[in-house]
Amino acid sequence: MRRALNLAELGRGRTSPNPLVGAVVLDAAGVLVGEGFHARAGEAHAEVGALRQAGERAQGGTLVVTLEPCCHQGLTPPCTGAVLAAGINRVVVAMADPNPLVAGGGIARLRAAGVEVITGVAEAEARTLNRAFVNRIETGRPLGLLKWAMSLDGRTALPNGASQWISGPPARAWVHRLRAQGDAVIVGGGTVRSDDPLLSSRGQRIPEPLRVVLSRSLDLPERAQLWDTAVAPTLIAYGAKAPADGRKRLAAITEAHPDLQTLELPACTPTALLEALAQRGCNQVLWECGPELAAAAIREGCVQHLAAVIAPKLLGGTAARTPLGDLGFTALDQLPPWQAESPQRLGADLLWMLNRST
Repeated sequence: MRRALNLAELGRGRTSPNPLVGAVVLDAAGVLVGEGFHARAGEAHAEVGALRQAGERAQGGTLVVTLEPCCHQGLTPPCTGAVLAAGINRVVVAMADPNPLVAGGGIARLRAAGVEVITGVAEAEARTLNRAFVNRIETGRPLGLLKWAMSLDGRTALPNGASQWISGPPARAWVHRLRAQGDAVIVGGGTVRSDDPLLSSRGQRIPEPLRVVLSRSLDLPERAQLWDTAVAPTLIAYGAKAPADGRKRLAAITEAHPDLQTLELPACTPTALLEALAQRGCNQVLWECGPELAAAAIREGCVQHLAAVIAPKLLGGTAARTPLGDLGFTALDQLPPWQAESPQRLGADLLWMLNRST
């Protein structure tokens, strides 16, 4: 099963809206004869790839898979049919599929056909592997990770707004890898105006993740790196109450850049945005936004993981920008719990990862 979990990891960043899945086939004597992983949405599932590699040697053997085989017709046929056609005698499953289209139906179909099914093997590891997929299915929103880089004195920019670069090249390379693991990178209009970011993985993921600008005012610059959709797709999202002058600016931008996507939300909030992105099949998003939008995302429960890169620099200035705006707390006992992982070195910088306690 751990081999299957390692195989599943190979598809990270390319399978959404599907989960990460790995599979291993053992012949009747217990010899590994096939393996596979889900490489991309629309392509063969892990079980099918492993069974194809095993061929006739799968007859009477065992299939070890990280997620319950699907039993419904999607972009590809149901995997349970392939398992039965291959003559597999035993299926070992790490976790049941939380997708309501499956939700135990795949296991039930296999058992009804006389296949022995063992469940719960390395289940915790499998749920961790697919925490983004599980979060989208269970909450209707993608998993959210908020990232920022700051100085040792907690600043994300100088008093004059200058912020490039606080962290060093190794930390910036890590951010590119982080973007490649997700489906969308989100910023606010203020970040576009002040930083003119590119927000790509620098080719570490093909296609690049969707770049999303959430703007209440639509006070967006006429020119920005994000408007170049030859680099990566870009979506500009705004609320139903967006002002007329902002809508006029947006119309001018989209006229000049017709490949830009736009989306009017019922409300210009992190929750409304994530619900819309979930409908588009996003399992995981990365928040790289300014302090006010970051605080709103946390307040609305749209952030499950934090990543803070701390650089050995002192920026100073009482008016300097900090990572977060007001979270609305009035007493320390109101603070939600976060569990910190061991810090990591990124060149001269220090990375702290924190996970929201449940």
